[in-house]
Amino acid sequence: MDHVLIVGAKSDIGLAIARRYASQGFGLYLAARGSSDIESLAVQLRDEFGVDVRTAEFDALAYDQFHGFYHLLEPKPVGVVTAVGYLGDQTLAEHNACEVQRIVGTNFMGLALLLEIVAADFAKRRAGFIVGISSVAGERGRKSNYFYGSAKAAFTIFLSGLRNRLCKSGVQVLTVQLGYVRTKMTAGMSLPSLLTLTAAEVAKGIVDAQQLGKDVIYLSSPWRWVMTAVCCLPESIFKRLDW
Repeated sequence: MDHVLIVGAKSDIGLAIARRYASQGFGLYLAARGSSDIESLAVQLRDEFGVDVRTAEFDALAYDQFHGFYHLLEPKPVGVVTAVGYLGDQTLAEHNACEVQRIVGTNFMGLALLLEIVAADFAKRRAGFIVGISSVAGERGRKSNYFYGSAKAAFTIFLSGLRNRLCKSGVQVLTVQLGYVRTKMTAGMSLPSLLTLTAAEVAKGIVDAQQLGKDVIYLSSPWRWVMTAVCCLPESIFKRLDW
């Protein structure tokens, strides 16, 4: 049975993606900080879909543990999906280096270091897929979340370079440019309904795109045109926007 590693499996999006792959007969590694909290979900998925589901402890900020974490996964996964995210507190980050480190470490550094380990394995096997969930917030800096946006921008560029590196090895790298999603992370926020998806909709879009061999997708699709317009705004106008 082929296994997919879901990193950040406690998130609403991670859980929805896990269900999607399980429904197609894939085994799962559900990796998250405090993984014991999702043991009941693992049991549920095993019973519902008849697949092998295992949990693993993973902290995106524990960089020195990544090699050991991946070494213990047997059999090795055929694919990895990163669903880790931390919006953070922009105001706090403006004067607190620890918050900056947590935002950048969670959304970029930790994922990049883990995926380098995965990439080496996949390149050797000349097979596999990597799905990195990034964000449209990384396409242009806004005063409301520019530390988060910076980390996501770095992750998007990293995934682009990784895709270029692994292309000749037959390894797929899919970048997901995500917009608004109704999850625990966005609870209490006022979100535009036409640009906001559910976790289940995101999971379907991601798995479908991965299986079609896509390189970059925007979820939802209007975000591609919204961000094209935003990126075309002259800086003299953009800097005056209150967002």
